[in-house]
Amino acid sequence: MAKDYAPAGTLTKTSIMLGCGETPDQVLKTMEKVRAAGVDVMTFVQYMRPSKRHMPVSEYITPEAFEKYQTLGMEMGFRYVASGPMVRSSYKAGEFYIKSMIDSDRAASSSKLTAS
Repeated sequence: MAKDYAPAGTLTKTSIMLGCGETPDQVLKTMEKVRAAGVDVMTFVQYMRPSKRHMPVSEYITPEAFEKYQTLGMEMGFRYVASGPMVRSSYKAGEFYIKSMIDSDRAASSSKLTAS
């Protein structure tokens, strides 16, 4: 696992590209495996065919399905889930990182105050 070799506090992230012929059950099983591996952040993106030379889109995922994957991901314990047709793998990564740092600092400050 990447976290075994990374400094403490390192966040891990992965993405699933949807619309390539996968089934909802395959997506769910992948989410379970990724979460079990300790991944913190997950994004769900719509495959968009870059050109006619590339594989065609198998399915355009509905907004409701994207919402479902986001909800399921948060319920599974991912720290952040971005899910939507225009999301890309680093979607709002900077904002999430800054928020995580602030939350961590606040928790540490709060712990120091209650310990005093």
